[in-house]
Amino acid sequence: MQREQSFELGQVTPVSPTNGSTRNRDDHRGPPPADEEDGKLSSALDRDTETSADPRVSAEQRVIFINRTQPPVTKFVNNRVSTAKYSIVRFIPLFLFEQFRRWANVFFLMIAMLQQIPDVSPTGRYTTLVPLIFILSVSAIKEIIEDVKRHRADDETNHREVEVLRGDNWIHVRWKNVVVGDIVKVWNNDFFPADLVLLSSSEPQGMSFIETANLDGETNLKIRQALSSTSTLTSIQDLVQLFGTIECEPPNKHLYEFNGVIRQSGRSPEPLGPDQILLRGAILRNTAWVFGIVIYTGHETKLMKNSAIPPLKRSTVDKMTNVQILLLFGVLFVMCLICSIFNVLWTKSHADSDWYIGLEDHSYNFFYNLLTFLILFNNLIPISLQVTLEVVRFVQAIFINMDAEMYHAETNTPAMARTSNLNEELGQVKYVFSDKTGTLTRNIMEFKKLAIGRDVFGTTENVEDSVLVKSLRDGHKNAHLMREMLVLLSVCHTVIPEKTPEGEVIYHAASPDERALVYGAAKYGYVFESRTPDHVEIDALGTRERYEILTVLEFTSARKRMSVIVRDPKGKIKLFCKGADSVIYERLDNNSGREHCDMILQHLEHFASEGLRTLCLAVAELKEADFEHWKEMYHKASISLQHREEKIEEAANLIERKLKLVGATAIEDKLQEGVPDTIAALLQADINVWVLTGDKQETAINIGYSCRLLSQGMQLLILNEDGLDKSREAILRHCEDIGVNLEKQNELALIIDGKTLTYCLTCELRNDFLRLCVSCKVVICCRVSPMQKAEVVEYVTKYTKTVTLAIGDGANDVAMIQKAHVGVGISGVEGLQAACASDYSIAQFRFLLRLLLVHGAWNYSRMCKIILYSFYKNICLYVIELWFAIYSGWSGQILFERWTIGLYNVIFTALPPLAMGLFDKPCSSDKMMQFPKLYKPSQSGELFNIKVFWVWIINGMVHSALLFWLPLLAYQHDILWLNGHDGGYLVLGNCVYTYVVITVCLKAGLVTNSWTWLTHCAIWGSIVLWFLFIIVYSMFWPTIPFGSVMSGMYIMVFSSTLFWLGLFVVPIVTALPDFTIKIIHGTIFKSLTDLIRESEIKKSDPEVYRGEPKNSANRCKRRQKWVCQPIQSWRPFFGMLAVSFTFTIFKSGKQSMANITTTY
Repeated sequence: MQREQSFELGQVTPVSPTNGSTRNRDDHRGPPPADEEDGKLSSALDRDTETSADPRVSAEQRVIFINRTQPPVTKFVNNRVSTAKYSIVRFIPLFLFEQFRRWANVFFLMIAMLQQIPDVSPTGRYTTLVPLIFILSVSAIKEIIEDVKRHRADDETNHREVEVLRGDNWIHVRWKNVVVGDIVKVWNNDFFPADLVLLSSSEPQGMSFIETANLDGETNLKIRQALSSTSTLTSIQDLVQLFGTIECEPPNKHLYEFNGVIRQSGRSPEPLGPDQILLRGAILRNTAWVFGIVIYTGHETKLMKNSAIPPLKRSTVDKMTNVQILLLFGVLFVMCLICSIFNVLWTKSHADSDWYIGLEDHSYNFFYNLLTFLILFNNLIPISLQVTLEVVRFVQAIFINMDAEMYHAETNTPAMARTSNLNEELGQVKYVFSDKTGTLTRNIMEFKKLAIGRDVFGTTENVEDSVLVKSLRDGHKNAHLMREMLVLLSVCHTVIPEKTPEGEVIYHAASPDERALVYGAAKYGYVFESRTPDHVEIDALGTRERYEILTVLEFTSARKRMSVIVRDPKGKIKLFCKGADSVIYERLDNNSGREHCDMILQHLEHFASEGLRTLCLAVAELKEADFEHWKEMYHKASISLQHREEKIEEAANLIERKLKLVGATAIEDKLQEGVPDTIAALLQADINVWVLTGDKQETAINIGYSCRLLSQGMQLLILNEDGLDKSREAILRHCEDIGVNLEKQNELALIIDGKTLTYCLTCELRNDFLRLCVSCKVVICCRVSPMQKAEVVEYVTKYTKTVTLAIGDGANDVAMIQKAHVGVGISGVEGLQAACASDYSIAQFRFLLRLLLVHGAWNYSRMCKIILYSFYKNICLYVIELWFAIYSGWSGQILFERWTIGLYNVIFTALPPLAMGLFDKPCSSDKMMQFPKLYKPSQSGELFNIKVFWVWIINGMVHSALLFWLPLLAYQHDILWLNGHDGGYLVLGNCVYTYVVITVCLKAGLVTNSWTWLTHCAIWGSIVLWFLFIIVYSMFWPTIPFGSVMSGMYIMVFSSTLFWLGLFVVPIVTALPDFTIKIIHGTIFKSLTDLIRESEIKKSDPEVYRGEPKNSANRCKRRQKWVCQPIQSWRPFFGMLAVSFTFTIFKSGKQSMANITTTY
């Protein structure tokens, strides 16, 4: 039998931590840090006292006196919390500040102020101010309602009561009156009133169970354990005799980190860590009571520190709209300048001839005229646009939340839009960055295989049938390794066992991997039975064994390993270590620890090729003296308040050395339902999918094939390099091989590990690396850290200037989720940290397809139409004032009654954009999912760009010209009635206004693809509203002293035959070019969207439309007989107008519709 591996501290040379130190090095050695000199690192252990000499650092430490009044030198905040945004005093200034951070509101306020200058405003003093006040009032009411709810919730929280030790008695104190240093008693199922240090509990060894769902969304119970020195303080007499101090770090927002030291009188200092902290917002569970001392209160608690508003993300459409608004400001100012100049010229030329109207040449009038026209044309910028967008986005978010197709019944989890600002951004995603474990896979781990030496063992239903158990009992040559491995699996973990009344043991673990490993050991007869703070007990094939827990070096995503130092039943001290192969192998003893190394590597590659998650296991035997020496070093590091994690990491590196390899495990993590189909559809939609995972390269590649991310014919470019120069050579070589197709998408997949990625993301290599990445259809990054994930997302976002989306389910995905344009969190087994930090949360990866292809594409189309239509309808009406200025001597005289101008956006044209934003859709959801190519128009920004925006602007100006001059020509002899009377300019103005309302409503119908009864109400109802308004408003005077110029107006307008003739002719003539262009686009230049929508209307087989439409010119050449021939043999076909303005043409009796559309 081989001798046990021995470990001596004296033989170890301190080395730099290569896995998970706070220097952000993963399982590799990256470029040397700045403080590294001559190959030697500045050790954190050497900096033990350097910070204590710094008075600034010492001042930041919090010192809390136990059972003593806190000194007045240090002032702690009270425990009253307020999540409300406003108070009665601060509401008006804060609200106005928030509203007038928007440039549009500042502009309209400026116009409203200019209107108060006498003889400047042509539209009255209040036509801008009243709509602005209305819009601000709506926003204010919304803010007040939301803030009142916050105030009520705050009051309910602040007035809760908790028991506080005052003198020798427990008294009930309101939460808001709890102060730092108070000793409190919290009962089962109660919330903690502040951040506490756990002193003792009703459970043995001071253990307690808490639920942190309000903090991180995780519903599984977590264990907190008091120090052994305070766990016996279970009575008032014990508590009042506790004296000393607690020193801890300043308040911060790190939920999972805490550094502190408790110094009891007459005792040596002891470290306080996350296991002793009870955070405000958490709930005590399955524990009768706990005693704790308050360390952070109110807004200094970690819960409140994490209540900060996340950085605002703005959509691409929003940014472009703001730019176009600035350009439109420029156009507006130019129009005002031109009108002012022409006014001066007109006045000079008519001053003498038209002396009877009092014209005088006053140059100083130029400035007043400029202000007049600025007020007149200010409505070119739609005042209601921002409110419309907010309402539409809010309702769109509700639609996402209520989508039953994205509801996961098993976990009772619906989709949730945590922000509505990015609804349209979902329709423009070009890159998806996905985590693997828990995102593509289920994160439900099942132990599958175990490798020891040359042998691989599977699992069986019955322990006695296991080949491994039989080998153990038969004295196999590797029996000592088998036993060592099973003991390691059943001891090296932080799992908590719970026995049910039926006698069954249920394991509670922080990660599914740990739970699977413990269950795996149980399948071989090594059952983990119980845990206390000091020891664990296992049932080893019927023999009960106790292992004393000396030290636990916990697993982190940076360390990629976990170790436990135990004293076994024979009194030997052993270190059990499990972790990634790259981490374990570099810590093996070169003399006797590498037995079976090559064979285990082969097993690992075989496991990875099957898509299994792998871990390596190793052990080292420690000498008592060496361990005691190291323990002092570790204790010194653990009670440090500065650089504690760094010092503990370096101490761990000193003990986790000269290991002996025991074996390897394989765990299966199955793909989620629908993942392969989802990824295939995303790729078909021209969305690039990148996988960023911490798993082995072989595992990631195998999963790539399983989920159809990689295809069998796809060439794999694998980057596994050890240095900067080698990485550069490999990248340049691959770029050269791609040649002219560089930065074009090729059927290539790039596979890179975290070590190489470190070099590739350096400044000198980054651009070449990104050029190579965007040339590949698929990129898979393996063995990457959370920070590397975020860096990849950030650099690709900046380099490609496209919309990116990151999706993940764990805390290690939060950084990349926040870096991407759109962050999607999955409510998974790893908790809700990712979901809480995301913009949208879903329960399964497959729901991402519907979120993008349906809601994303729909919302993008809707928002584009709202913005374009809002500018169009304003230009249609308000540019008419420019044309009228030609006939009014450029005086700024208005053609319309002033209140009809002000109510145009607020009432008469407010409903059509709302209907478009909520109910319009290019195709049904089924067709959007069936044909991923329909995502392309929104992804490429075809519906909203500079060209499209200005086409709509020009279209609006042309319509405004037609809507003004056509009625003007009809009324040019001032004869509106048979009696020869004329009604003045306001009659003409109201006729033109009526035609404008009808035309813009027809335009809304023309661009609407999907009609509902609400759409009909919005479009036709807006026209009806105008007619009702003019009738009612015309009867105000003199009963209501308001609107005297409109008295009897509806009788004058409605009694004119020319008005009714124009009512049908003018809007039709104006909209006819748009109508014609739509027909041409719907026939000759038909898009794939048109084809699919047409198939829906005609209920024909959509299979004929799977091909993408070819170039129209080529189609004409190939189909001259039916496209370019005279159209007398054609029979026009118009789809129902009430269903959709979709038109098509086909030959009657010569070809079927299916044959014709196939040619597209």
